[in-house]
Amino acid sequence: MSLTRVLSLLAVAVLAVAACTSSAASPSTNGGGASSDAGVIVDSASSPSFGTVLTGPNGMTLYTHAGDTATSSTCIGGCATTWPPLETNGQPTAQAGVTGQLGTLTRPDGATQVTYRGLPLYYWQGDTKAGDATGNGVEGFSVATVSGSGSVPDGSSAAPAPGSAGDYGY
Repeated sequence: MSLTRVLSLLAVAVLAVAACTSSAASPSTNGGGASSDAGVIVDSASSPSFGTVLTGPNGMTLYTHAGDTATSSTCIGGCATTWPPLETNGQPTAQAGVTGQLGTLTRPDGATQVTYRGLPLYYWQGDTKAGDATGNGVEGFSVATVSGSGSVPDGSSAAPAPGSAGDYGY
């Protein structure tokens, strides 16, 4: 076999592998989860504690904050490091089972954040795998459920703006 033929076959193999792997990128575990210009996909999962919860494109539980509104997020600075916003580059898409209205708002840093039933959505840095929901009740955050927000445990009813320095007790 000639050197030219071997190099040609090798080049074709490299291009085939590159084509198969270039579109397989997945969103980071705790990052904004932004995807293509089509927008992120919001899905749902069953939770024994909260019913049907919202999940980001990475399968991680999503949360809302009681101090937010449909037009603003109170979680900025260090808070957004602890509670990464679900960001998108386009209109978010709901999977089957997500029955509420998805929308977006513009964050103070210019990023576009996904909202559900008028509340901005976040991940929680303390969740390490799909199915975790350890952030419920922390600093006024609640698990986002298909029917609205999960219940915040007693003693957490006041929902001040979350600390921007990441002062979450650790």
